[in-house]
Amino acid sequence: MIAFDDIALTAESLPEVVDFAAVFGNDRPVELEIGCGKGAFLLREAQAHPDRNYLGIEWANEFYKFTADRMARWGVTNVRIMRTDARQFVISRLPPACLDALHVYHPDPWPKKRHHKRRMFNEAFVSAAIRALKPGGRWAIQTDHADYFQVMCEVTRNRPELTPIPFAEGPISDGAEELGTNFEIKYRREGRSIHRLAFRRTPMVRGVDEGKGMTDPGRDGEP
Repeated sequence: MIAFDDIALTAESLPEVVDFAAVFGNDRPVELEIGCGKGAFLLREAQAHPDRNYLGIEWANEFYKFTADRMARWGVTNVRIMRTDARQFVISRLPPACLDALHVYHPDPWPKKRHHKRRMFNEAFVSAAIRALKPGGRWAIQTDHADYFQVMCEVTRNRPELTPIPFAEGPISDGAEELGTNFEIKYRREGRSIHRLAFRRTPMVRGVDEGKGMTDPGRDGEP
């Protein structure tokens, strides 16, 4: 049996640079989901792929506790849940080439112009996410917000380290077009359009990818 306290992590309990082998007690591939909500996607993926480890980050305290408790009730041992600022966590706490996959589904669009600086997707976050992905690692992105989707495209599609691939390509959800996240189910019922991007991390280039250390970009993720 696994307990709630085994699954629920705090940022303060981890070293400055995260060691996933220590977190999970093994060196299996690691996938990160940002904004895991009630954990529907994580639960399904973790059960389908027991040979992989999954970390979910959720800022809403209610959902964070619900998801950690849900994993404990189902006895899922290869998932950990954390409540923290996901953008800052990716930028400042992840070592290079530590993730086999990154999932970002329906991040807060912060639709008001004065709040755009709070959006997760900016140059600093994308650079940090690329650095954290292993060569060949997959990054899947989904949103229902058309304007925010354009921003996501602008900061990702011209990066030479990212190769666009079909969203359904690869082992994620066994290639399913629909993820079945809580937000996706809700928005499809409301008739909203779903926008998707997916990339494969290209092989590292000597002299370009090497030696890129982590930085402390400040509160808003600016260098």
